[in-house]
Amino acid sequence: MSGITNSVPIKDGFYMPAEYSRHDGTIMIYPVRPGSWRKDRAGALYSFANVFIEILKRENLYLIADKAHWKEARDFMDEIITDYVQGTGRLVAPMTKEEEDRIIAEGESLFANEDTLYTVSDVLENRCLIPPIDSDDAWARDVGPTFVVRDNAGSKAEIRGINWSFNAWGGEVDGLYASWDKDDKVASSFCDLIELPFYDAQPFVLEGGSIHCDGEGTAMVTESCLLSEGRNPAMSREEIEEKLREYLNVEKVLWLPRGIYNDETNEHVDNVCAFVAPGEVVLAWTDDENDPQYELSRADLEYLEKETDAKGRSIVVHKLPIPDHSVLVSEADLANYEFEEGEDFREVGERLAASYVNFYFINGAALVPQFGGENEESDERALDILSELCPDREIIGIPARDILLGGGNIHCITQQIPENNLGEN
Repeated sequence: MSGITNSVPIKDGFYMPAEYSRHDGTIMIYPVRPGSWRKDRAGALYSFANVFIEILKRENLYLIADKAHWKEARDFMDEIITDYVQGTGRLVAPMTKEEEDRIIAEGESLFANEDTLYTVSDVLENRCLIPPIDSDDAWARDVGPTFVVRDNAGSKAEIRGINWSFNAWGGEVDGLYASWDKDDKVASSFCDLIELPFYDAQPFVLEGGSIHCDGEGTAMVTESCLLSEGRNPAMSREEIEEKLREYLNVEKVLWLPRGIYNDETNEHVDNVCAFVAPGEVVLAWTDDENDPQYELSRADLEYLEKETDAKGRSIVVHKLPIPDHSVLVSEADLANYEFEEGEDFREVGERLAASYVNFYFINGAALVPQFGGENEESDERALDILSELCPDREIIGIPARDILLGGGNIHCITQQIPENNLGEN
């Protein structure tokens, strides 16, 4: 299926909904790259497993795996589901009675036409799809499709994808690995596989982590990323904004000056600021004026306090403090990496771009990074703040240092698929 090139979403009435809107499911990619997830992937797989199961409890999981690791991914998902249902606790927390009852109730529509009884395992297995698609790494947010919807009165929304150009966060200028051909094809391959029409925005370079939308006409980006030399250097800020308006169907773009210190994506917005409701955001923050993050967050705060959204509302800013202690690359961490030629490498003592803003909304919950160790207190503080801001959601901490060692966090490895009318008669 070829991409749509003779129209754009705004002309067809499609728009990007807020992440906190209801999902059909989430796209993720099975992690295998040793320069990101290390030679011994046990830590990364443990963190991914905890994200996988929380998604499966509530919505579909589309776990992309390359052909060489497809069976490994399938076996790993079987192991996670068995571990969860049987309560062995090796990879994930055991199933509670409340969860069992809810999942069984939700499975009724899936198995309504079958005579046999079904189990929690049956529901979870039904929700887990593993598309065989090759990729260069596991950053589903940045290489997967962005989804837009068109509302239908009396039924679920119609959905389409967007295929942006991907060049490893900077191409020949400051990209993070030398070859990204497979990643650049993930979005179109996924849409083709599920027979979903998609808009082809190439050659415009954009990653999913560099945009946030509130679903009510406002998008949010950072200047440091979207205006970087390695993405769309021939385009002006006004031209880039117009492209966002056309493809996301927004009326206003908020241009935050900066992101998180030492963020190798040129400071993606999803690591520094996120919508939690229309007109409300959380902003990564520190009160420590000696921390290099202080000036970056202060610049964002000063900008946001002067701005309104597309509906004319002043932006309510909730501060979400970064970890109290910097998360650094250790000697043991460095020894476990295996970098290929042309790949960005790490150093002992390197400060990683740790932020609790890199959380992810799923149906009925939010998955929040937890860094552990000396950051246990700030981990709990982040959960408490988000619990107050999202009282109707379960706020779930995910052990995420091993994801951070890869270069991103929970939001970076996930991409939401909004609820839609695919499969309806």
